[in-house]
Amino acid sequence: MTSPAANETVERVDEWKARLAPPCAMVIFGATGDLTKRKLIPALYNLVNDELLPDEFAVVGIGRSPLSEEEFRQHMADDLRQFATVEVDEAKLDWLLRRLRYVAGDLEDTETFRQLDKELAKVDAELGTGGNYLYYLAVPPSLFCDYIYRLGEAGLIREDEGKWRRVIIEKPFGHDLDSARKLNRDIREVLTEAQIFRIDHYLGKETVQNIMAFRFGNGIFEPIWNRRYVDHVQITVAEAVGVEGRGSYYEEAGALRDMVQNHMFQLLALTAMEPPVSFAADVVRDERVKVLSAIRPFTDEDVLRFTVRGQYGEGFVNGERLPAYRAEKSVAPNSNTETYAALEMFIDNWRWADVPFYLRTGKRLPKRVTEVAIQFKRAPLMLFRDTPVERLSPNLLVLHIQPDEGISLRFEGKVPGPQMRLGTVRMHFEYADYFGAQPHTGYETLLYDCMLGDTTLFHRTDMVETGWRVVTPILDVWKALAPRNFPNYAANTWGPKEADELIQKDGRKWRQ
Repeated sequence: MTSPAANETVERVDEWKARLAPPCAMVIFGATGDLTKRKLIPALYNLVNDELLPDEFAVVGIGRSPLSEEEFRQHMADDLRQFATVEVDEAKLDWLLRRLRYVAGDLEDTETFRQLDKELAKVDAELGTGGNYLYYLAVPPSLFCDYIYRLGEAGLIREDEGKWRRVIIEKPFGHDLDSARKLNRDIREVLTEAQIFRIDHYLGKETVQNIMAFRFGNGIFEPIWNRRYVDHVQITVAEAVGVEGRGSYYEEAGALRDMVQNHMFQLLALTAMEPPVSFAADVVRDERVKVLSAIRPFTDEDVLRFTVRGQYGEGFVNGERLPAYRAEKSVAPNSNTETYAALEMFIDNWRWADVPFYLRTGKRLPKRVTEVAIQFKRAPLMLFRDTPVERLSPNLLVLHIQPDEGISLRFEGKVPGPQMRLGTVRMHFEYADYFGAQPHTGYETLLYDCMLGDTTLFHRTDMVETGWRVVTPILDVWKALAPRNFPNYAANTWGPKEADELIQKDGRKWRQ
């Protein structure tokens, strides 16, 4: 029989709801672009669907296309019906469309920002958005500073009388340590750190956020989350697609800049961080920065020994020919850009000393998967000396981040029968099975947090620069020593043989 106290607790949990975002206007620069239609508008619709946006809300799109307000709304409605992650409710769609505004113009024209100022004053008066503005720069990274300077010149960044102004910028945050420092320095001439929201959509994924909940909300895992019990950690971000028409961007970035320095380092930091004293934004971010600061620096010799790069060549999947990277649109025919990167890293602190962290990411791999795999040390075998058991498999905990979000645990159990024989048991749970499907874009939580002023899941200046400090020596060596064997793995395979050798030299192997 359930006690009254337990009933009361259940009722309190069931009644708890996330609070509405405060009154505000969201300004999207690049409102007619791909990011807006595929991610931002669907994410805003999901927030409407979850009843997290207030009536005092507006979206002002800024784009070069000479559209009327009605044309812009129609475009957004059509895009949402195509890219929505849930079934579109026409009443909720109408609610959002009535709050859409549009200003045609470009960066070079000061009239654009005068019109924006007028439009924001208008929505303040008509919808009660209260002078709180969130600017989303869905524009090329080379233009971040220009847009921020223009906003500053127009007086649209100034905070007074309790009004807030915040700016979201997308990755990449620079292309090496020096450029990241310059970008941060230039932005800080106009904005305070509290106004800057460097977004990483990976941190909006439920399973990524659940790493902290899993570690710090369960008493059985954190005591063994250290060098005494963990043999090694593998972090994999594999993509089955190629560069998907983004050849010009990828030629400048490459796998190391595109995935490792930001997404993968954040997965590493959340996996390896110390327990924070609270979930206050800067307390959590302090712990993540400490992990990145503790990564053992790469010498030139370390780069040659502990890193591998690759580039995919031609391959086949289900009989269909896949082109080589060098044959992709906007890619140089003799390109030395890496589409695959694998690293062995060490975190030199008390918890993780001498535990290797293996990171790998690549395009045109056999499947799309993102996961963090923690392999524990094997149990001593001496107890099973006089039994048929010849080898103990290590316990393995896997945090599945995409495409299927969940957690699995592998351990040994006795096979029924008179002999002592062990079999591998896998326990697995998926979030959709336990908590219901929550289709999302990965941007909902981040947009909502920005409206609330919660910076927990956003990159801070020192976080960005510390990440670049780790990878810059690798970039320098790779630039100085051009690869001689590109392409060195076929499309639809798991990368170059050198990546297998990287982990096999330690007596381990990659998860397939």
